[in-house]
Amino acid sequence: MDKDKLRPLYLAKILYERTDEDHYLTTAQLMEILEKEYGIKAHRQTIPADVVALRSFGMEIQEVMSSQKRYNLISREYDIAEIKLLIDAVESSKFITKKKSEELVAKLSKMAGRNQAENLKRNIAAEDRIKYDNESIYLIIDGINEAINAGKQISFLYFKYDVRKEPKLRNDGKPWTFSPHKLVWNGDFYYMVGVFDNGKRIGTFRVDRIMRRPDILEADALPFPADFDFDKYLQTSFRMYGTKFTTVDLICKNDVMDAILDKFGKDVTTYCYDMENFRAEVDVVPSSVFYSWVFGFGGDVEINGPVNVKEEYKQLVQKVAEKL
Repeated sequence: MDKDKLRPLYLAKILYERTDEDHYLTTAQLMEILEKEYGIKAHRQTIPADVVALRSFGMEIQEVMSSQKRYNLISREYDIAEIKLLIDAVESSKFITKKKSEELVAKLSKMAGRNQAENLKRNIAAEDRIKYDNESIYLIIDGINEAINAGKQISFLYFKYDVRKEPKLRNDGKPWTFSPHKLVWNGDFYYMVGVFDNGKRIGTFRVDRIMRRPDILEADALPFPADFDFDKYLQTSFRMYGTKFTTVDLICKNDVMDAILDKFGKDVTTYCYDMENFRAEVDVVPSSVFYSWVFGFGGDVEINGPVNVKEEYKQLVQKVAEKL
C-alpha cells in the first residue's frame, strides 16, 4: 500500500502520543518525524490538509499561529485525573498480579500521551500491597463473563493454600459444576456469585482461587432461587460469606457514624440512644467476619441484640481470650 495514503493515520498517532494541552509540534517537526520514523515524505501544504481531515473525523486538534504553525491534541477520551484514578485502582487491586499491574499501568499511561506518561510514572507510587500470583486471572474472568453472557454452566478447579503455602485442590480434587450469574468486586477481591447443588445453594468463589480458565458447559445455567435478593445480599454480606440475614441491633458511639454509613449506606436505620451513643439496625450475616468487624471498634460498637447473636459473639471473644 502507498504509505502516503496512511499519512493522516500516522499524523494522528504522532499527535496522540507526543502532544497535549501543554506540548506542541511544529509543521517542520511533524514533517521530520513522518520522514525519519515512518519513511513518509510530507510538505507544508499536506500537514494542514491532513489536520483538517482529522478534525472532520472528530479529533480535537488545535492550531496555534506563530513563526511556524504549531499543533497539539487537546482532547482525549480520559483526562489525566481519570487516568490517575484508574492507575491507582489497578495498583490497589490484590487480585491483579504484580506483572499484570505493571502491564496495565503502562497501557494506561500511554493514553495520556508520551509527555504526561512520564509524569504519571514518576508521580504514581502506590504503597507496598500484597499481590496474588494467579497469572491466569484475565483468562479466568474472561471465561466466567463468557459463560454469564451465554447463560451457561461452568466447570472449574478450586484451591486453597496448605500449611506449606502450596495450592491444594478442594472438593477432593474434583471439578465444581456451577451456574455463574454475577462478578462482584468486594474487599479487594473478585468473586463470582451463582448457584450450585442443582440450584439449591448460593455459592461464592474467589476468582483468584480458581486454578485456570473454567470450561464452559453445554448445560444452561440454573437461576437464582425465587426468594433470593441479590441486592440485599451485596448490602449485607461481609466479604461475600453467607446468605442467612439477621437484623442486628447495634449501640454505637456517636463518632463512628461515618464507619456505619461507609459499611451500610445512608439508608441504614438509626435512632438516638443517649447523649453519647446511637442505635443502628443492620441486616447482616452473623459470622466470625462480622464479629471481627464489631471487635475492631474496641467497644465503640456493641451488639445489643438479638440475644443469640450477642451470645455467639460473647462466646467467640471468650474462646479467643482463653488462648492468650
